[in-house]
Amino acid sequence: MDSFMKLKSEFDNLVSKIKVPATDNRMTSINPNNYKLSDKIANLTAQELLPHNETAQLETREFLQKVTDILLDYVNATNNRDEKILEFHHPEDMKKLLDLDIHENPVPLQQLIFDCATTMKYQVKTGHPHFFNQLSCGLDLVSMAGEWLTATANTNMFTYEIAPVFILMETVVLTKMRDIIWPGYSGGDSILAPGGSISNLYAFLAARHKMFPGYKEHGPRGLPGDLCMFTSDQSHYSIKSCASVCGLGTENCVMVPSDDQGKMIPHELERLILERKARGQIPFFVCATAGTTVLGAFDPLDAIADITEKYNCWFHIDAAWGGGLLLSKKHRHPRLSGIERSHSVTWNPHKLMGALLQCSSIHFKEDGLLLSCNQMSAEYLFMTDKLYDIQYDTGDKVIQCGRHNDIFKLWLQWRAKGDHGFEAHIDRLMDLTQYEVRRIKEQSDKFHLIMEPELVNVSFWYIPKRLRGVPHSAEKEKELAKICPIIKARMMQAGTLMVGYQPDDRRPNFFRSIISSAAVFEKDVDFMLNEIDRLGQDL
Repeated sequence: MDSFMKLKSEFDNLVSKIKVPATDNRMTSINPNNYKLSDKIANLTAQELLPHNETAQLETREFLQKVTDILLDYVNATNNRDEKILEFHHPEDMKKLLDLDIHENPVPLQQLIFDCATTMKYQVKTGHPHFFNQLSCGLDLVSMAGEWLTATANTNMFTYEIAPVFILMETVVLTKMRDIIWPGYSGGDSILAPGGSISNLYAFLAARHKMFPGYKEHGPRGLPGDLCMFTSDQSHYSIKSCASVCGLGTENCVMVPSDDQGKMIPHELERLILERKARGQIPFFVCATAGTTVLGAFDPLDAIADITEKYNCWFHIDAAWGGGLLLSKKHRHPRLSGIERSHSVTWNPHKLMGALLQCSSIHFKEDGLLLSCNQMSAEYLFMTDKLYDIQYDTGDKVIQCGRHNDIFKLWLQWRAKGDHGFEAHIDRLMDLTQYEVRRIKEQSDKFHLIMEPELVNVSFWYIPKRLRGVPHSAEKEKELAKICPIIKARMMQAGTLMVGYQPDDRRPNFFRSIISSAAVFEKDVDFMLNEIDRLGQDL
């Protein structure tokens, strides 16, 4: 009971500090009452527009133009530094502000317009220049335009028959991405998947199928023994999830220790492989990470490749986050040196490249594995007697049937930027990261840089006035860790800034800022540091 009361007292003390210092009264310009339809159509319902009423072209146009007005105002608000990033309300309070009920009868079009504007008013502006919170952020306008058209086309991606242009786009872009990963290597196969976690799952499935093809038909009876897999203790949780989802069990996903920089230690990988072999298990899959989620660390790929070759393991690289550096001659090496020795690579354009969510890809050096592993030959979709080349029917390569069109926004964005534009974008993000590091070092009384970043993740503590000049120690870190959630809460309540914080296995809470948005300039980095200092003045 005493320990409980102590925890309660600490919690109450923490909550008492979550008050927002006086701010600049930023507002959001999305006002749902500003979007009025004409009297003629305001009280109509959706059933009186196209396609239900084939003569309602003008009414349909007015409704959609009003929706477009909301979208354009949101784009402008997102890029306006005087706008709030969010108008924060606690869940119970937010419920009172929103009408989320589904009614028996249709609501009028004016209500739908109001609903759309209200939704955007309270949505977090992830493309705002002061949003440093997630790996995927920013609002690339060309990619956004592609997503608008994609939604309008509303087609699936399982056959060439219904998505001919998009299937060909996907073929061209994914071939280009493979050529970037494995320069000079012809062949291979790729697919766009719903997120990096599923991309990693496809790598696992293909690896098991390649090494133990009997599993597809016979399940565990098709295996020669118990399998095990290996990944860094800093890797994304989706790797461990593969072991759970695919029947290995999480205890057979072996977490390899990392060093102080967050990189997998190769000799520890080899030690653990030998340890599991001595138990009679079969090591078959090793995942390295190119850009860890928290620290942005790159595992030593060449050293890991030596070990996977020595012990005949599939070598997968989760470059969901760091894969964008492949586009930069300046930054690709040494971080991604050795990627050409891998069997498969996950790469998410919706992260460092700035494509809109979702846009994740999985690439294989060997062609045919995706189809062989996942093919079910459903006769109602994948007939062999079609009038066109059925190799362009991609649906049987994947475990899902319906597949969202994620390619058009990326194809259009790449056309808009070109290789040189993407390279300049990546180099600019890395330059801004070094600018932030320099500004933190210049204010070492207020900020403590935890490590030199390899990517655009910058990890640091804010030092309040009462702790400035106090020698750095484990006890000081505990105090600095308590500051993070208070400042984060104040950020959100003020609506001026969003920066993430988290602990890791070596440190208590620390801030981790991400620069992956083209909207960010040096002045925004300065604003971030100044605003953290302003919000923490009394702590």
